[in-house]
This record gives sequence, C-alpha cells and structure tokens, in this order.
Amino acid sequence: MAMITVNKLNPLGEKTIQYQGEVLERLADGIIIQAYWNHSPKDLGYVCFEPGDLFIEYYYANRWFNIFEISDASNTRKGWYCNIAEPADIREDQILQKDLLLDVWVDPSGKPLILDEDEFEADRTLDDRQRQGARQGLRDLLQIIVAQIEPFSFKPLEMQ
Repeated sequence: MAMITVNKLNPLGEKTIQYQGEVLERLADGIIIQAYWNHSPKDLGYVCFEPGDLFIEYYYANRWFNIFEISDASNTRKGWYCNIAEPADIREDQILQKDLLLDVWVDPSGKPLILDEDEFEADRTLDDRQRQGARQGLRDLLQIIVAQIEPFSFKPLEMQ
C-alpha cells in the first residue's frame, strides 16, 4: 500500500502534528487511510488511546470535518474521534488539514460528545469563514451520526 503523510495544522496553518499512514482508498472527494497509535497511552477520560490502536481515517475535500474510526489491537471498536476542520487539501503524498478546535467523540453505541466548545469560543485566531464553516461542519457531522451514515455503524465490528 502507498504511504501518505498527514499534517495536522492549527487554524493559522502552522504544523502541529505529522505522522504516516497507509492509503486504503482514494475517493472522488476524499481519502481513507489507516494509521496506528504508536505513542504512549493517552487517556482522554472518555477513551484511552493505546499503542497498537488502529485508526481508519476519513478525510474529505468538501466537508468541514474528518472522522477517525478507532479499534484496539484485538479489533474491538473504541468509537469515533471526529475533528471539525477545514476541508482537507489531499495531495498524492500528503494530507494537509487545518484543525478548528471543535471535536466530537462518538462512543460505540452512537452517543456523541461535543468537545472543546469553550476553547473554540475563546479562540481569537479563527476568522469568520472558519467559524461559520466549523459550525456548519458540526451540524453536518451530527446529522450523519444520528442517521448512522457510513462510517458510523453502531453494530460490533465482528457482526459486520
């Protein structure tokens, strides 16, 4: 499989995180990759990312969010971590994605938890276009979650 570099950028376009993933599928309006958590455990309170966790990551060139479907090393789904972000700049060998501070965690049963609203409201680096896009992206994402549109399927992985 082809490797691709993911560059997560802050709202000003400065690189904050960079890592490698494998391209699973190129879509007309996006890309699906897989990557593994290879850092020390990170406990967020509602989920803990651990070494070996598999991330199936969906990036879109026309949507204001991305979606990470997360499973542990034994293929048990942990949930979905979604970043509200500008539409991705998807290139042959890299993905550039400006993160807009809002996030949504979706547990395996399909219950969403909106994160970082205070940080989003307090931030002074976001421009009006980014704020408007982020709010619309959040609305669009919540509709997709409720409708259980792929990649949101709330059955256990082994039943699919």
